[in-house]
Amino acid sequence: MEGIQIITQDFVNVHITKSGGEDAAPIERRFKKEISIQDFKTKLELLTGGSAVTMKLKLYDNKNNYIGDLDNDQTMIGSYPIEDGMRIHVIDNFSLVKDFDTSDTAERFRLSEEEYEKKGDTLRSFLQRNKLGKYNEEEMNKMREQQQKEMAEEAERAAAAVVGARCEVNVPGAGPRRATVRYNGPLDGARGLWIGVQYDEPRGKNDGEVNGKRYFTCPPKYGGFVKPVYVTVGDFPEEETGLEDEI
Repeated sequence: MEGIQIITQDFVNVHITKSGGEDAAPIERRFKKEISIQDFKTKLELLTGGSAVTMKLKLYDNKNNYIGDLDNDQTMIGSYPIEDGMRIHVIDNFSLVKDFDTSDTAERFRLSEEEYEKKGDTLRSFLQRNKLGKYNEEEMNKMREQQQKEMAEEAERAAAAVVGARCEVNVPGAGPRRATVRYNGPLDGARGLWIGVQYDEPRGKNDGEVNGKRYFTCPPKYGGFVKPVYVTVGDFPEEETGLEDEI
């Protein structure tokens, strides 16, 4: 996308819509402009149920005029001409089916054979749109293997985040936060596994409820849901605040 510019405000309020849900009301959310497009896509997984690997983002102004694509994963959101009230439309053709595991680590996910076929068609179109020449079977297989690897790593990290465990959460742009694991599993309308945590300090976004469904209960602003890759389980005692020494 040409003509990107730096915008100085720290946050931006945008409306989120997705392909196949044009008749649904847009979801309004506030995001830091310092996060990358890749991290932004990861956050959109929870809102849209899409995949950060495959989703495409299109930007529209508050009069619904098309501005351009948010197509550089390494670029910050604030590097694009995005302002409060604009709309970001998420395009993603993938869906997932659940594959229930009998272990205590909640649900695993896999793609059905039918979805693999659809995925092949989508990847072929992707290669053609990006002018990579004739469809490359090897390239598609590599992308498929990478997704399978990421899903396996996600499941492995999620298995370590048992409910009640102490952890440290490191989401890009948010800084380290200590917490206790309160939930481990899928979220309605979201892709993959998620870890619900209760932070030691009010640095979260909810009280254990997201998109109208409650997964655990904690005080407001103490709860949050993050991908397993951002959660490190270990000996993370609550930090002393020193407030008892102040009046």
